Amino acid sequence: MGDDTRERVKRVASEIGFRPNALAKGLLSNRSFTIGLLTNDTYGRFTLPVMAGITEALVDHGVSVFLCTIEDDPALGKVHVDAMLDKSVDGIIASGKRIDRRLPVDLSDLPVPVVYAFTEGTSDSVTFCADDFQGATLAVEWLLGLGRRRIAHVTGPESFVSVRERTRAYHGLVGDALPVMYGTWSEAWGHEAVAKIWDAPGLKPDGIFCGNDQIARAVVDALRERDVRVPEDVSVVGFDNWEIVAAQTRPPLTTVDMNLKALGREAGLTVLALAEGRAVEPGIRTLPCELVVRQSCGGNPEH
Repeated sequence: MGDDTRERVKRVASEIGFRPNALAKGLLSNRSFTIGLLTNDTYGRFTLPVMAGITEALVDHGVSVFLCTIEDDPALGKVHVDAMLDKSVDGIIASGKRIDRRLPVDLSDLPVPVVYAFTEGTSDSVTFCADDFQGATLAVEWLLGLGRRRIAHVTGPESFVSVRERTRAYHGLVGDALPVMYGTWSEAWGHEAVAKIWDAPGLKPDGIFCGNDQIARAVVDALRERDVRVPEDVSVVGFDNWEIVAAQTRPPLTTVDMNLKALGREAGLTVLALAEGRAVEPGIRTLPCELVVRQSCGGNPEH
């Protein structure tokens, strides 16, 4: 078909409101042009940015994404997987709440490709995760660059791989003069950690690297309650760049962004490639993090 004819057909189709029949298109191509996203992250803290990236990557390819949440219920997970297969999805992306736990449903040996994003995958799969070691390195190096030398690390449970990777980066840069404080992913733990540090004898930290933004916000609040100035007396850095928390902290929180939207884009393009029959090398792919500088640690904020 010539270019002029093609343009005339498109113009007339637009004028009369013609829409191709998706079912007929799928029968011709043996594809449904849909991707299933399966997650147990019912709060959406990690999955929603991942989904935004997946959708952004696939919309120009005419592919739609539908989300199914399974909490931690294997039976519900199987129901959703069966429903996805009944709808003839071109592929499935599995996402979760942490990188070292699998979803409570068996996704091996499915008749469609499966890609994992921010959850543990099978040995022969493609798995995307953020580089926790590199992200923590960015945070601690920034504090060191500000002249902070007594840097504490207040973080979540040591059982998390992400916690151990961030702690490894922290120790590699500042040593072990100050003990790492492991706790829960909560503001209550941030308050408790500051109380333990400031009620103990000896020199106090001039910088605190926190394992997530909730802990960091509580650390900032607890320091203010003790008349410790942030960032003049103590610089504070968080992890996650959870906008609703980081931007509302006073002062606004410097934090590490895991670039989950970019991670979602990569996962979306990869499952599309697999659905189209292209070869993709299996393995774990770590994507770099980015430091978002605000006022909680001093220095020049980025806008």
